[in-house]
Amino acid sequence: MERYKEIERSIIKTFRKPIWNNFVGAVQEYSLINEGDVIAVCISGGKDSMILAKCIEQLARHSSVEFTAKYIVMDPGYAPENLALIKENLKTLNIDAEIFNSNIFDVTFTAGGSPCYLCARMRRGCLYSKAKELGCNKIALGHHFDDMIETLLMSMMYSAEIKTMMPKLKSTNFEGLELIRPLYKVKEQDIIRWANYNSLTFLQCACKFTKDSEHHEDLSKRKEIKQLIKDLKKVNPDVDKNLFKSIHNVNLSTIVGWREGDNKESHLFTENY
Repeated sequence: MERYKEIERSIIKTFRKPIWNNFVGAVQEYSLINEGDVIAVCISGGKDSMILAKCIEQLARHSSVEFTAKYIVMDPGYAPENLALIKENLKTLNIDAEIFNSNIFDVTFTAGGSPCYLCARMRRGCLYSKAKELGCNKIALGHHFDDMIETLLMSMMYSAEIKTMMPKLKSTNFEGLELIRPLYKVKEQDIIRWANYNSLTFLQCACKFTKDSEHHEDLSKRKEIKQLIKDLKKVNPDVDKNLFKSIHNVNLSTIVGWREGDNKESHLFTENY
C-alpha cells in the first residue's frame, strides 16, 4: 500500500474515535459543509491544516453531501527550506494544492506593533481574496478544540471580555464568504499522536519572530494559557471539556452585562432584573 493511503487509513481506523468522529461530528452539529459548497481548504504547512485537508478529502469521497474542495497554500515569505518541507509533505500526503505568494512576512516585520495580530489579519484577507478568485463560498481553517478554549481564557484574563472562537463565521468584508473550522472538536494532542504515528514532521510557525518567541507577548501568553490548562487538568481531568461545554451552555440570566457591536447592555438595568 502506498504511504499516503496508509496515512489516510490511520485517520479512519486507528484514530477514528478521537479525530475522524469528532471531525464529522463538528461538520454535522454546526452544519459546516452543505450541498454544493465550494470550499477553499487553507493549508499553512502545520500539522493542523494538513490533517484538516486529509479529513476533508475523505469526507468528499464518502459523504452523501456533494461539495467541492480546493486546496490552497499561501506562501507569506517562507524560507526556502520551510517551503520545501511543505511541498514534501503535500507530496507525501498526496494533496494537490495550489501555492500562491504574498509578502506578508516582510510587511509585518517592518510595520511595528503586534506582528502576530497583523500577520493573522493579513493572512485572512489574502485567503479570502484567493477563495473569491477560485469561486469558493467557504474557507476552512485548521483551528482545533485547544485553540478554542485557549482563546476563551486569553480573552477573559487579558482582554477582560468573554470572547470565543466560533465554529463558523460569515465574513463582513468579503460578501458571500464564510469561514468554517471543522476540527473544532478535535484535540491537539490527538493530532500530534497522529503525526507521530505516521512519522510526519510538519512546519511550525516559521516567521521572522519565531526565534524570539520567548520575548514575544502574543506567543508567550498562549504558552502561559496552555500551561495553566495543563496544571488545572491535574486537579480536574475534565476541565478542558467543561470549558468547551460552557460556551454552549451560557446561563444568560446570571450574566451581568454584555455587548453586541458597540452597544453595551446590563441585566441590572432591564426589566429582567
